[in-house]
Amino acid sequence: MNSHIKITRHEPADLSRRSFLVGSAATGLALGYAALPGVNGAFAAAGNFDPSVWYSIAPDGIVTVTSGKADMGQHIASTMAQIISEELGVNWKDVRVQLASNDPKFNDPMLGAQVTGGSWSTMMNFDAMSRAGAAGRIALTEAAAATMGGIPAGQLIVRDSTITDPKSKKSMTFADVVKSGKITKTFSADDLKAIKLKTPDQYTMIGVSVPQLDIPGKTNGTTKYGIDVMLPGMVYGKVVTPPVRYGATVKSVDDSDAKKVPGFIKAVTLDDKTGSTTGWVVAVANTFAGATKAAEALKVSYDGGPNAKLSSASLLTEAKRLQGLDDSGLFFVKDGDTAAAFGTAAKVLEAEYTTSINIHAPMEPMTATAEQKGDIWHVYTGNQFATRSGAIAAGAAGVDPKFVVMHQQWLGGGFGRRLEGDMLVPAVQASKAVGKPVKVIYTRENDMTMDFSRPLTFQKVKAGLDGDGKLVAMNHDVVAAWPTKRWGIPAFLSPSVDKKGALDAFTVNGADFFYSVPNHNVRAILNEMAQTATPSGQLRSVAPGWTFWAVESMVDELAHAAGKDPAQFRIDMLDGKGANNGGAQRLRNTLLAAMGLAGYGTKELPKGEGIGIACVSSQERATASFTACAAHVAVAPNGEVKVKKLTVATDVGTQVHPDNIRAQVEGAALWGLSLALYEKATLKDGGIEQTNFDTYTPLRMSQTPEVAVHVIANGEHATGVGEPAVTVIAPALANAIFNASGARVRSLPITPDAVKAAMKA
Repeated sequence: MNSHIKITRHEPADLSRRSFLVGSAATGLALGYAALPGVNGAFAAAGNFDPSVWYSIAPDGIVTVTSGKADMGQHIASTMAQIISEELGVNWKDVRVQLASNDPKFNDPMLGAQVTGGSWSTMMNFDAMSRAGAAGRIALTEAAAATMGGIPAGQLIVRDSTITDPKSKKSMTFADVVKSGKITKTFSADDLKAIKLKTPDQYTMIGVSVPQLDIPGKTNGTTKYGIDVMLPGMVYGKVVTPPVRYGATVKSVDDSDAKKVPGFIKAVTLDDKTGSTTGWVVAVANTFAGATKAAEALKVSYDGGPNAKLSSASLLTEAKRLQGLDDSGLFFVKDGDTAAAFGTAAKVLEAEYTTSINIHAPMEPMTATAEQKGDIWHVYTGNQFATRSGAIAAGAAGVDPKFVVMHQQWLGGGFGRRLEGDMLVPAVQASKAVGKPVKVIYTRENDMTMDFSRPLTFQKVKAGLDGDGKLVAMNHDVVAAWPTKRWGIPAFLSPSVDKKGALDAFTVNGADFFYSVPNHNVRAILNEMAQTATPSGQLRSVAPGWTFWAVESMVDELAHAAGKDPAQFRIDMLDGKGANNGGAQRLRNTLLAAMGLAGYGTKELPKGEGIGIACVSSQERATASFTACAAHVAVAPNGEVKVKKLTVATDVGTQVHPDNIRAQVEGAALWGLSLALYEKATLKDGGIEQTNFDTYTPLRMSQTPEVAVHVIANGEHATGVGEPAVTVIAPALANAIFNASGARVRSLPITPDAVKAAMKA
């Protein structure tokens, strides 16, 4: 099939506008890329040291890398440092990391925003960080060569922060070169592009599981998260949220009982022009305990607004209505003539697939601290989307975004939740109201009921087989809230292939699969009711978490309908036709790897057990890590599913840190398992019913199966690993359940009752 959206975010940045300068003095060596996050202009020569560029080398030889990507436990700061270090030639023990602020100079030129998500970070930055490291090495080497008496720079060897001439045995450390003050190398854009980077066989750092640089601070307590921020004179805010997720307004606030709480300062009703919140009140007190007691004492009267009577059933009914309209939605894929193909098909199958509302629930709930100093607002939080969140803080304060400085903290979990900036609104407006720094900490209940959740989705798939059992046509309708459209950033939307408008590709990515199907339509349909009642966000895996649930389940159904083995059925369609750029072959290889490791088709299983497969190209077609899973399950007569083993194979191109990749793939697989079998949030009377982990029930440790991971590193461009394995688990499980019991389930999460009912059907 053909690709319909041109995604170029993984390509190296255009370096034509500015040059790369390296200068040094006794203060240190500053290195940066003008066309990359971290630099807002060319560096002056001697004496310019800026700790907010990509990296700097101090007179003592310490290299400090500034990560423009939020670090939420995935060790991306260390990964950026490792990529730079490979080309720079620094000793790993001399490397440190720090996090970038929301300074515009950190904006990614390929996205126009400083954002961490989509499993993009390594993929997008590998080439850029490599060239930054290489340019620094060249500059250091040429300065050292001149200092050593005109030795040809080409004969010097750089290793472990030392530059050595193998002939004369002379050497200088990075510290020596920096202190010499003789680095004046300038690189033009063409020079940068012409730098010959190492080939994989020359790597000494890439592919090595070096110690993660963020671990010591996390183990000794020096790492600061958003919840750890302490400012002089700081007070605390506790939010009081309405019973309706969105659309409620505050009619009145009675604070007479709150005034009896020691340390109570004020109750602030939010006036949020950014639209992030509605109907919120903040109780401000000298301590968080006091703020909590005051919040409980407030008597708030609400107008529930237009969504006060809506439920999950309402959203699903509306989704089905919209899908049934011929003129709703926009086309994401439109290949061939599906109507004609269905007319001549030997067999046509139709199925509906649903997913529920899902909550992020990171271990560190949302928190933010705000303080105004003169004209400048300083906000402290851990955030995945500094550009947008800085603008939200500015909107809450009523100032231009240039007057907001975001102090990025380490993140206690993100998973897409911290792409949002809602926590900044109560902190800023409460601080503005009381004239003091205010820290706001959401309780677990606040966080769950006001989460920007993964949306409830409804998908209908119609597929046709010819007389030989070959898939010849597929219509795939995807109905959901559109999180990216809610952000109001046009650059994040994609033109529909029928040129009728802009759609949110982050709700349909994955439906443009690598299988060869001559007639293929994918329609993206916005559920406006869900858009307003449950403002949705990006949850780890985004659209492929539901689109591949439908695609890979239907492909399995089609294989059985055609009387073919589901694996061979897939392999036959991964023939590489169309604009696939080798993707079909890579996906086929991962499927074969997962099957082989799991022993698929090679052993007879006990009654009630089965192995199911699925393969995916997540996150996006043009930025995919090709991933396959073979899931082994046992299904009891009462419908209970025991997952015995998950075997996952993933093609990541170039692996930077093998141990970290395995950890992320394992974690992603378990997250996918949790979404597939256990997690469900429901809307009732306009509000989320689940308020804590007693009613919203993620995977427990006792339910964790064996997870076997095989990483394929073939020297191709590095891709992401944080999310792809999430997307492959649910369909593999559903297909395994069918093989074990004959029960075909089409709704997530898969419950024992649903399996039992399907067994009887």
